[in-house]
Amino acid sequence: MDLKAPPLALYLHFPWCVRKCPYCDFNSHTLHGAVPHAAYIEALLHDLDAQLADAALADVAGRSVVSVFLGGGTPSLFPPAALGRLFEGLRRRLNFEPQAEITLEANPGTIERGRFEDYRAAGINRVSLGAQSFDEQMLVRLGRIHAAADTRRAAAELHAAGLVNFNLDLMYALPGQDLAGALADLRAAIELEPAHLSHYQLTMEPGTVFGSRPPAGLPDDELSLQMQQRCQAELARAGYVHYEVSAYARAGARCSHNLNYWEFGDYLGLGAGAHGKLTRADAGRIVRTVREREPRRYLARGHAAAPGLTVVPAADLPFEFMMNALRLVEGFALTRFEAHTGLGRESVAPKLRALAARGLIEVAGERCRPTVLGLRFLNDVMADFLPPATGDRARGKSPVGPVV
Repeated sequence: MDLKAPPLALYLHFPWCVRKCPYCDFNSHTLHGAVPHAAYIEALLHDLDAQLADAALADVAGRSVVSVFLGGGTPSLFPPAALGRLFEGLRRRLNFEPQAEITLEANPGTIERGRFEDYRAAGINRVSLGAQSFDEQMLVRLGRIHAAADTRRAAAELHAAGLVNFNLDLMYALPGQDLAGALADLRAAIELEPAHLSHYQLTMEPGTVFGSRPPAGLPDDELSLQMQQRCQAELARAGYVHYEVSAYARAGARCSHNLNYWEFGDYLGLGAGAHGKLTRADAGRIVRTVREREPRRYLARGHAAAPGLTVVPAADLPFEFMMNALRLVEGFALTRFEAHTGLGRESVAPKLRALAARGLIEVAGERCRPTVLGLRFLNDVMADFLPPATGDRARGKSPVGPVV
């Protein structure tokens, strides 16, 4: 395949939480005892060393990093000084673009007063704050450890620290929520003047507490759609542009790190359970990496092993690309598909034509984008690009409604 190496990002996973939320299907583990700050920072740097030394990832060290995302779990359980040591080590090993976006996920219930100024001094220039709701009863039902006042205080401290480029995570279609409640939550979030809002529907994920025992009072599909549409109109009136299925941003505040995912860029994954996706342009292949998932095993030298590596077969690349690119409201250019997969556009042209005929995507010249209907049934659109054996199993199982 004739491949071009896309931009490179860095994802670092911090696997501990004070409490595991019942809807969460991320690799997060309830913390028992003190956070092993020093040991985990050292493990992350050894993890990076192991991946840079792997012959299969030979070109990574020479590429510039355009964004960094500290996700979890709850990275804000780590003090600013520990993250400062981490960034010193990362910068000794990797080239960072001068304007690299560096995002910290933060739980309002774990932020001590004054910490955001110290996080900024450590190198953080963007924060994603997990608000989820401003209704105290909803926060309890969701298993959150913070109150609405904690989110308001954290937002005020972000502004005071000069970290005005921050995101608020907000959910809708919560158990017992009505349309008025969803709009009240959104208006409370907008009042805090975030540069970015992630507004997504609560879903029942397999393997979670809610997945096995769904809470009572979940809104039906009709009400959930009504919440989505009314909230989108409210966001537009407030100056937030809808640019991805569940992402809304003010001018200049789109999340560079997530855009890199959705544009099928590369990312190096460090930390317990972290995944990566890397392009070896010289070898004509795209690989995915995965690290040891369980934190104790990761700390016990699992980080030092060569990364578990899988070559993505050419037959899977259309789905891999569309699973990301079709989340963008503006879609993608066919030239990007060709450059980042090494495949010709003719490999997906029949499926694009068929989806366009069903009113699910629009193709205009070089650009393809999902329609409003396509965004609503995005799982079904994506399933069309699965290889035949996999696609046949997946069809009919895609949930109605937006992917979040």
